[in-house]
Amino acid sequence: MKFEQNNKYILAIVMIVMAAGMRLIPHWPNFTPIAAMALFGGAYLNDKRLAYVVPFAAMLLSDLVIGMHDTMWAVYLGFAMIVSMGFFLRKNNSVLKTAGVALGSSILFFVVTNFAMWASGTYYTMDLTGLIQCYVAAIPFFGYSAAGDLFYTGLMFGAFEYAKVKILAPVEA
Repeated sequence: MKFEQNNKYILAIVMIVMAAGMRLIPHWPNFTPIAAMALFGGAYLNDKRLAYVVPFAAMLLSDLVIGMHDTMWAVYLGFAMIVSMGFFLRKNNSVLKTAGVALGSSILFFVVTNFAMWASGTYYTMDLTGLIQCYVAAIPFFGYSAAGDLFYTGLMFGAFEYAKVKILAPVEA
């Protein structure tokens, strides 16, 4: 049983690293596996430290290649919150529940990161009008983010569940 559990951990970690690598290939704006990596880590890495460390490390490595910006703190704050949302998917999970949490993570990430963009004071006035303008300007990107989050969450969770049954399951003689 321990061998099987170790294989699940290894597979989960490899999948998170591979998802981070997907950020490095050409893609539609914001159509990335960021939320999926965080949800997946929270859902499948039972050790809470690993649930945060593995996705964060994979994300950081890809960010070092892509580049950093002034509001990275908000990206990582949203990312941490999404890992925590993944804990909700650990028991009694279903496709509908996973899709709902993935969509919720898209909304959370949108709110946190665009608030940080407004709060930076770089592009928008520091009043309610500027805040509204910031969120309105980001709406077109939200569609890509939500679609990417749903796609990659479905891909990662589905592939892992398939692998658990078809690849990692003990072979009966």
